[in-house]
Amino acid sequence: MIRVVLFDLDDTLFHHRQAVRDGIAAHVATTLPDVDAAAHLDRWDALEEQHYHRYLTGELDYLGQRRARARDFMAGFGETFGTDVAAEQWFEEYLVEYVRAWALYDDALPCLRALKGSGLRLGMITNGIPSFQQPKLDTLELAAQFEHVVTSGEFGTPKPDASIFLHTCALFDVDPSEAAYIGDRLHTDAIGARGAGLTGVWLLRDRDPEPDELAEAAASGAHVIRTLAELPALVAG
Repeated sequence: MIRVVLFDLDDTLFHHRQAVRDGIAAHVATTLPDVDAAAHLDRWDALEEQHYHRYLTGELDYLGQRRARARDFMAGFGETFGTDVAAEQWFEEYLVEYVRAWALYDDALPCLRALKGSGLRLGMITNGIPSFQQPKLDTLELAAQFEHVVTSGEFGTPKPDASIFLHTCALFDVDPSEAAYIGDRLHTDAIGARGAGLTGVWLLRDRDPEPDELAEAAASGAHVIRTLAELPALVAG
């Protein structure tokens, strides 16, 4: 029986990917006015995936992956940063535009309200640092929805390591088998949660999965949903 439902934040409840693309487009338009920003959005997405993975594996710290993204992106225009401070300043300027584009998915709040209305307790596990994630919760009026919010930056180990899932279950005083975890990343979220003994749910919103991804999800015992509207019925039984 599921008693606690735990959520990822970025690209699960919060439309991170769209904010990223809108933010970098605005930043490029300001800093490189002769460049067609639309032609570089996919490259920025790819650099985030590349360097965020390096953070997850411990190769870079959280700020280090930001600097690496800034350096590699601007290198594509023949630009370099002489210092870490300069790279960080560029990234902070991008973040101003990113923040302006923040929005929740339309199904986020209805799902949370439905779960709470059925008596389930809610929490969050998010990879990131509190100073970056908490403003999202506050600005988007999510903070009051969750009993506990655990960030990898504060805990010290990111998903998919089992320890962060087990730590969060301990905060709720529930067995992992009594908790479900929902996120948009197959390995980091759904399979990571399954490895810790939770019910893992892969939220696959806007693309068709590869056959090997579906096979991995099935082999791990993770569930696959296409919208958060499907979640209340799933965790209810």
